[in-house]
Amino acid sequence: MTTLICNCNQTLPLQPQALGRVLGEELKEHTTLCRREAGAFQRAAQGRETVVVACTQEQTLFAELAQQTEGAVAPIRFVNIRESAGWAREGTQATPKMAALLAAARLPEPEPVPTVSYKSEGRLLILGPLDAAERAADLLADALQVTLWAEGPGEAGGSQMRRYPVIAGQLQGLSGWLGAFDVTWSSSNPIDLDLCTRCNACVAACPEQAIGLDYQIDLSRCTGHRDCVKACGAAGAIDFGRSPSEQRERFDLVLDLRGPQASPTFLQHALPQGFFRWDGRDLQTLLKLRELVGEFEKPRFFQYKQKLCAHSRNDQTGCNACVDICSAEAIRSDKSRQQIVVNPNLCVGCGACTTACPTGALTYAYPRAPEQGQKIRTLLTTYQAAGGRDAALLLHSQEQGQKLVDELGRGAQLQVMQGMPARVMPMGLWHTASLGLEVWLSAVAYGARQVLVLLTAEEAPQYKTALTEQMAVAQAILHGLGYTGTHFTLIEAVHSQALDAELQRLAGRGVAVPQGPGVAARHAVQQEKRSTLELALDHLMVHAPALQGNAQAKAIALPAAGAMLGSISVDPDRCTLCMSCVGACPASALQDNPQQPELKFIEKNCVQCGLCAKTCPEQAIVLQPRLLPTPERSQARRLHHSPPYACVRCGKPFGTLKAIEAMLGRLSGHSMFQGAALERLKMCGDCRVVDIFTAENEVRIAPASDPSRKH
Repeated sequence: MTTLICNCNQTLPLQPQALGRVLGEELKEHTTLCRREAGAFQRAAQGRETVVVACTQEQTLFAELAQQTEGAVAPIRFVNIRESAGWAREGTQATPKMAALLAAARLPEPEPVPTVSYKSEGRLLILGPLDAAERAADLLADALQVTLWAEGPGEAGGSQMRRYPVIAGQLQGLSGWLGAFDVTWSSSNPIDLDLCTRCNACVAACPEQAIGLDYQIDLSRCTGHRDCVKACGAAGAIDFGRSPSEQRERFDLVLDLRGPQASPTFLQHALPQGFFRWDGRDLQTLLKLRELVGEFEKPRFFQYKQKLCAHSRNDQTGCNACVDICSAEAIRSDKSRQQIVVNPNLCVGCGACTTACPTGALTYAYPRAPEQGQKIRTLLTTYQAAGGRDAALLLHSQEQGQKLVDELGRGAQLQVMQGMPARVMPMGLWHTASLGLEVWLSAVAYGARQVLVLLTAEEAPQYKTALTEQMAVAQAILHGLGYTGTHFTLIEAVHSQALDAELQRLAGRGVAVPQGPGVAARHAVQQEKRSTLELALDHLMVHAPALQGNAQAKAIALPAAGAMLGSISVDPDRCTLCMSCVGACPASALQDNPQQPELKFIEKNCVQCGLCAKTCPEQAIVLQPRLLPTPERSQARRLHHSPPYACVRCGKPFGTLKAIEAMLGRLSGHSMFQGAALERLKMCGDCRVVDIFTAENEVRIAPASDPSRKH
């Protein structure tokens, strides 16, 4: 692998020898790699090894140079060390961070995953006032097949020239995604737009001015004089006796000019691919629309393992975290199958569902958790190997978040901002909600002293709530283990100045650095969420200041919101050991004992989904969010037991004493359970059948003269 670094016309304080020692590669410092020294790039591109270019400013230019270079076959990667590191007030101290960023860029590309396909032929529906819709259509009709939905005439009214198909009526529904938007409406208006010649005779004839230039009649203003019908004459486009009919049509794309509150329309935060809202000013929206003709693919961002899902058992709903947090409304509950269903066409890949999922039934597939973990570990271990101290990890989105990071660097170069602190390493994610506490805790175990998550205006409100809850849980764990300081922080910034101020406050001089383990963890982030969480907790507990020499450590109380660790308490006066909770538990935290009536519990497995409490017919179970930092959390312990109830006929145990006594007490007053019938409830299943059969035989052979017997 070849790494090319450039000081960007001597504006970056590079130390090529120090960087090369850490990376295990001899590095040459360039000054104008994208201009006079472009030949060095072209020579590197002619090899077969991957080339890492430490510049994103001229990424397009380097890609073009590679195409123009004869024999160039090397894969090219780009990494930003200018705005992220060198262009900052602490740029001269940022060599460890530069080494970390370069090392992360050398990692293998994420493994490919299954894809979701879309096909669009460019059939576009524009919703809105007719005049505005026609103006938008004029800008798009050369590339797309445009149909207009008339939502009133608008201020200027529609054009007299029929340039585009127009439909109107009462919109009933709009659903779907790129290439498959289904629109349903009721055509209840008396004017048939296909027959209308737009002669305006009806508009002039209407005394109530109930007909607009969209050629639809406002029936709330019409008094039924029918002058418009007479004026329409031979065209015959107006018929008040026409029965309303339901219409349906499919489109590939939708452009909505009506605003987000129009109904029915998409109200979720993450709009489906192919649906756009336009304010009439931002031409980027129209440019995106023009490009959406053809076949497209996106990664299938999630994997779902139904057997791990804590959503539903025994017709009871437990965990609903993924359904509640999905901003694309791509996840729904399927009660008939007692599971969730994810629509891959609507999924936008934010990963919030995987972060909120307590069991790991939903996992992020692209990039996979192990690949993200490897990148975090590489950043931190390389930073430490290069002499860096007190690392902070800044997780940001690849779009708006990266934009703020770039602006911050440019502001520092112009000396109007401080720039990225030397110990803060930015890491771009597809979405900041895609990583949660198991990865954050792993980062602390690897050596990060702080994990900062940048929120911009692009996140849905429920994402902030979920991240805040999980940060509170993760922080409570670290504080309970004796690690001091604030390790996790949400940074909210919509402009670079706000980001700059918050970073300086959190990572500035004089601010106490949070405490972490003295030895860096070596575990790898697993694809299974709970496995990663346990590995991180094990390392943090081994080195926890509060546990050193303390064999009787107390349980650490955790906030109920967002907790996915904990215990349960069982009321022995209520519990009948019916074992409904055991059947409902999706994580095998609750177990029975085949040898005797006993309820056992493995705290390590509990995900606090609440299915056990909701399933319990006696309401005997209460959740206890906590972390037990002792070996007992991995061991089965008895929550409740009861003496067995012995069959009154054969003596074989067939239930618990408490359960049988409760049943006898409830049924003793019932007319069908009196005498022998009540006594049979005290028998095991085999003896009950024998007793019934014996009684029937006695009835059959009894003498007819015996008044005590009946045939």
